[in-house]
Amino acid sequence: MQISKTALNAPHLIEPLVHGDERGFFLETFRLDKLAEAGLDTGFVQDNQSRSRRGVLRGMHFQPGQVKLVRCVRGAIFDAIVDIRVGSPTFGQWEGFELNDETHRQLFVPNGFAHGFCVLSEVADVTYKVTTYYDPNTEDGFRFDDPAVGIEWPLTGDQLVVSARDLGSQTLEQITPSLPFNYA
Repeated sequence: MQISKTALNAPHLIEPLVHGDERGFFLETFRLDKLAEAGLDTGFVQDNQSRSRRGVLRGMHFQPGQVKLVRCVRGAIFDAIVDIRVGSPTFGQWEGFELNDETHRQLFVPNGFAHGFCVLSEVADVTYKVTTYYDPNTEDGFRFDDPAVGIEWPLTGDQLVVSARDLGSQTLEQITPSLPFNYA
């Protein structure tokens, strides 16, 4: 398992060692000791799974105190993260990674980062471990197409399927005064 920091410095990309042959493959999807060696906070308490069709875009979401370990177990997604830690030198900057069922890469999303994804394949199953239980009273988000953030989604316009909730989200600038994340 190779664990690398991304350009935003706190998130990490995890690339497993895949053992494959004509029968299929085997890989480790989670190793507490390897994450701990990389200094990554774990303590996951809940596993989630979503299934979405091509063009579905979910995001940009966050929940205070929540760390995520995201992977695409079926199909392919473009996974985007945005630094929302007030005072961070990379505040409002984004990165995107393709996660799919061929490379098996995972994205470690720390507290203080918003997360979203867009489905590239006909269907995609996404699983993620989280360090806090889902709480609808603290979960929040901002516009996936916020022009000030400028995420370059691989699909656009009528190719996208977005929930009414996500379409109605405010911009990052509008929610910044209420963000609970401070850069340390």
